[in-house]
Amino acid sequence: MTGKEKLKLAVNHEEGPLLLDIGGMPTTGIHCIVLEQVRAYLGLEKRPIKILEPVQMLGILDEDIREALGIQTQPCWGAGSMLGFPVKDDYKEWRTPWGQDVLVPKDFVTTTDTKGDTLIYAWGDTRYEAAGRMPRTGVFFDNTERTPAFDEDDYRLEDNLEEFGPVLQEDLDWLALQRSRYEASSDVIMGNLGGTAFGDIALVPGPMLREPKGIRDITEWYVSIASRPEVLHEIFEYQARCAIENLEKMHEALGETIQVAYICGTDFGTQKGPFCSNKTFNDMYKPYYQKINCWIHEHTSWKTFKHCCGSIKDLIPELIDAGFDCLNPVQWTAENMDRKEIKKLYGDRIVYWGGGINTQKTLPMGTYQQVFDEALECCRIFGKGGGFVFNTIHNIVPGVPPENVVALADAVKKYNQG
Repeated sequence: MTGKEKLKLAVNHEEGPLLLDIGGMPTTGIHCIVLEQVRAYLGLEKRPIKILEPVQMLGILDEDIREALGIQTQPCWGAGSMLGFPVKDDYKEWRTPWGQDVLVPKDFVTTTDTKGDTLIYAWGDTRYEAAGRMPRTGVFFDNTERTPAFDEDDYRLEDNLEEFGPVLQEDLDWLALQRSRYEASSDVIMGNLGGTAFGDIALVPGPMLREPKGIRDITEWYVSIASRPEVLHEIFEYQARCAIENLEKMHEALGETIQVAYICGTDFGTQKGPFCSNKTFNDMYKPYYQKINCWIHEHTSWKTFKHCCGSIKDLIPELIDAGFDCLNPVQWTAENMDRKEIKKLYGDRIVYWGGGINTQKTLPMGTYQQVFDEALECCRIFGKGGGFVFNTIHNIVPGVPPENVVALADAVKKYNQG
């Protein structure tokens, strides 16, 4: 059965073989370290990993490893990255601080500071302060604080609108090229087009801007939800208008090439519970999600995809009402997120995309058999009645043994065999 056929079963909530996604979205990916290790474990040709998402150092899965593991998703992303510079076909070699040779976008520019930390720059422009920092022993880039202390008396709304604007023609041309590559594929093509992430705290600091201004401090942003909501509403209104105008142009370029569109990665949950009340969600976020989801559903066949980690049981009905088709992931390792209960409560109204393994304990620390058993159990719980796509709880990160990634794929194969 093709990936598209499996996705159709999932979205129609019909029980059957499960789609396996690794690497399709920014929150369903695999770090380049683990990806290289899995390739070696499977005896595949040794080659440098191409970096698809530079901040998290997520790699692109080539056809050979997708075939070996049974993965039937592929990424079809917009040209821009979280750091502004494009991620297209122009790659160069880069040796990571841990000694791995990878391929990075041509405008991926780094320096090393006196502490041994690796600094990275928006648009590769070293004339400005670094937008990201990878600690000397780290494997990801963290946003840096580059804005002066917030001064409410000197605030200009325009400073928080700088990253939103018309999509460039060269970026539309890139999407049209992607269309020619993926349109005939039987895999599920995953679109991450950008511009629809309302209040995503990974983007609030402006890592894509050379010199961000405005409300960029994370604490100040969260304070603003309560103290100056009218400002955030103005930002979100402007962002939503730009997003819909751009989606119209991007749909013209892509057509129905993609099946799933990544809308937003804003998290509303912690390990212990939601840090956003239903009222705050409904007042501050839902109206804008509804605008985006309604436009997509009225004008395309795309399914909309919302990432939200944490303990969010009481928020799931609001996400459904906001128009999302897919929720990624189900973090059943958080409090009040029992797998069977969450499946029973909402599993017939939204597709659960992820939740196939405990990524905090079992995946990095368990044996192959423990990972296989837990993943198979998740398949049986979430796969009942359809509405489930297999993925982990967030990305696969360094420290996960390669055989445990294979165990995930083997568990899905076992479930699909009946």
